[in-house]
Amino acid sequence: MNDPADILRAALADLVDGLPPRQAAQAVERLIGKYRGDTPTDAPILRDRADVVAYAAYRMPATFAAVRSALAAFADAVPGWVPGSHVDVGGGTGAATWAVSGTWDGRRPVTVMDWAEPALALGREIAASHPALRDVRWQRSRIGAALTVESADLVTVSYVLNELTPADRAALVDAAAGAARAVVIVEAGTPAGYARVIEARDRLVAAGFHVAAPCPHSAACPIVPGTDWCHFAARVSRSSLHRQVKSGSLAYEDEKFSYVAATRLPVSPAPSRVVRRPQIRKGQVLLDLCEPDERLERRTVTKRHGDLYKAARDAAWGDAWPEAAGGNPGNE
Repeated sequence: MNDPADILRAALADLVDGLPPRQAAQAVERLIGKYRGDTPTDAPILRDRADVVAYAAYRMPATFAAVRSALAAFADAVPGWVPGSHVDVGGGTGAATWAVSGTWDGRRPVTVMDWAEPALALGREIAASHPALRDVRWQRSRIGAALTVESADLVTVSYVLNELTPADRAALVDAAAGAARAVVIVEAGTPAGYARVIEARDRLVAAGFHVAAPCPHSAACPIVPGTDWCHFAARVSRSSLHRQVKSGSLAYEDEKFSYVAATRLPVSPAPSRVVRRPQIRKGQVLLDLCEPDERLERRTVTKRHGDLYKAARDAAWGDAWPEAAGGNPGNE
């Protein structure tokens, strides 16, 4: 069991075994309600071990899957580059740190910053099960405008901006940009989450960063504000706690997320990006693509396109899509 996802799943299962199922489910439901509300920046939501264990078991696999998906797209755009150091801002129990370890092999200096001491303590405990994460530094810090981010090759900020005021969000993104060679920001895949990501993307580009993913360019997003939002999905295996809280029987769920991965390094972004689930019909596949010339376009790939048709049938939401040799498939 060398895959960090498997190691993390086992470690979380061991934790939940010590909690009465009803207590764990009630804690998760209460915490979800708090996360969806307005949270002042001086009030950490996770306050004690019971809170943290329940929420980590419920949310860490989904956060891990979303961040790992974003990091994979980033890694494709900067082939050969491996971060020598990592700072996870607002990392709580360290899901993004596990995702980085699942994207690039090896050990590196890592600092997880969060304002909730119980979350940091549990993160340290869970990380002891993964050799690559045993030396992570867990630092209690108030996440806001006054935060100082230490220099690192990579800074991740996942599911944090929603907890901050607009001024603190801007200050945090600027601090990350000033400290890192690469910044990856992940938020919930909702219209509000997308809006926070776009705001951060604009600040990173203004700071001299190149967008590596998901966009095929660093120009303005072609989505007209208020008409749609850019988001993706990562499949997550459901634990018994997930099924109890969601009152569902499926063995999986899809975590919807929005993200931006940007860097000061040279990038080779995707030629275009599949931004909705492909629609497979008889003899054809409809692909909704974000194109490098700052536009969204639906393309129809048919059997006459040969190997490209096979690729289209295998394409998934969020995948890079290559330009067709000799011209792109026809538009719908």
